[in-house]
Amino acid sequence: MMQSGLLGTATGPAKLQNVTRIMEALTEDLQSGSLQPEKREALLEELKIYGRDPSFADPIFTKDGIATLTKHAFDSSSDATAQGALRVLCNALLLKPDTREIFVSAGYDAKACQRLQRSDNSEDEFLVSRLLLLSTYATNVNVPKLVKEHGLADSLANNLARHAARLSSESSSKAKAQPMVEMALTETLKLFFNATQYAPNDIASFEPATAHIITILRNAALPSQQTKTPLNPPTPFDPPFGLLINALMNLHFSSSTAQEAVYPSSSPSSVADRLVHLLSLSMEAYTNSDLEQTVSPLVCILSAVHEHAPDPVQKSIREALLPTEADRQDVLGKADTLPSRLLRNWTNPEAPELGKAISHLYFDMSDKDPHKFVENVGYGYASGFLFQKGINIAPDAIGDTNEVEGSDGVHEIRRPVNPITGQFLDTERPVEMPEMTDEEKEREAERLFVLFERLKKTGIIDVQNPVVQAMQEGRFEDLPDDEELD
Repeated sequence: MMQSGLLGTATGPAKLQNVTRIMEALTEDLQSGSLQPEKREALLEELKIYGRDPSFADPIFTKDGIATLTKHAFDSSSDATAQGALRVLCNALLLKPDTREIFVSAGYDAKACQRLQRSDNSEDEFLVSRLLLLSTYATNVNVPKLVKEHGLADSLANNLARHAARLSSESSSKAKAQPMVEMALTETLKLFFNATQYAPNDIASFEPATAHIITILRNAALPSQQTKTPLNPPTPFDPPFGLLINALMNLHFSSSTAQEAVYPSSSPSSVADRLVHLLSLSMEAYTNSDLEQTVSPLVCILSAVHEHAPDPVQKSIREALLPTEADRQDVLGKADTLPSRLLRNWTNPEAPELGKAISHLYFDMSDKDPHKFVENVGYGYASGFLFQKGINIAPDAIGDTNEVEGSDGVHEIRRPVNPITGQFLDTERPVEMPEMTDEEKEREAERLFVLFERLKKTGIIDVQNPVVQAMQEGRFEDLPDDEELD
């Protein structure tokens, strides 16, 4: 096919010929420096267009091609040249996974870290962070070495500090950020998560970034505060929020640095309140398939925040998430509240990891006390979790307990609840059923007998079989063989 007159539009063999010519010119330029800056930048722009489709662009993806592009990216004194080469490299590593190992094996990941240390603009931050992010997939990259010897954690913290400072300004937080600024933050947060994932023994090196992540989390505009339409509902985990939650996943909230950031002295509950609000928005916005991937990490972060929080913050979280009187007007999980939505997803078969995260959070909010746990969520929800954890609970823990210890140590009487469903007993509605025949009663007794015998074998409960007890007390009457049944 004949080459078109438009830049980078040739296809087939003509495209391969053009790509080869450009790569040869860029390689020769490394030795001679003969290309004028404008010409060099034009060649890189044309190469970027050709590199968007790997067919007939083989010279870009070879070891020599990657070497040429990397030298222009990291050794050039011109930012325009460097950024042009970085764009081609990013496309190459994205489209041809084999090039990632070429990049890492040649030590170019270390060079990328060095450039990231010098980056003070969003364009560089975006391109270099994406390049490093891609190099963490399907390669032998040594992230701990990049942290210890090439300042990766420090560079990420510095870039996050710049974003935090921008959002801390009232005028900046209300203004719409430039697209490249938002894209740079997105790539930095993605790289931060991967770096902490692959360097778990160096988490302390990432701790300085905690305060900046929290600042961004507190100051970024929530989706509900942005203009949305019925056809475009709020999606709470749109960037940066989902990425901010992921970035916090591998950090330790017990350190003094994290404590100051997560529980600021001026407003200790502000971070927890923001997380709870995000959770509320998310439980309304996402369906089953999205809940598993998006909301599970948020619930895990809330558990960590609750675990290491001072008492007032723990109280605030519990007041927001534990079932209230409104929830107990019906069987727990039926109301249109945040606690009920969480309980409904406790056993959601399409979101098993979310269910695990929710059950752990509620167990933690119950001081890891199985009795409080049952009181808070009802035995119906608590039993499976306790069984999986091998926690046996005494029979009296599931009785109609209506006496609790108040904050002042005085025992208070509260409205009794159904220990299984968590509903107030005085709001339960009687179930209208037709009178059972004697034959139906006998079948039901047999079924209950078998059920309780199976439960005793599992160890979930340790109570006397009620059918056996009734027989021992003479409450069952043997029917004569010739008696007619209704």
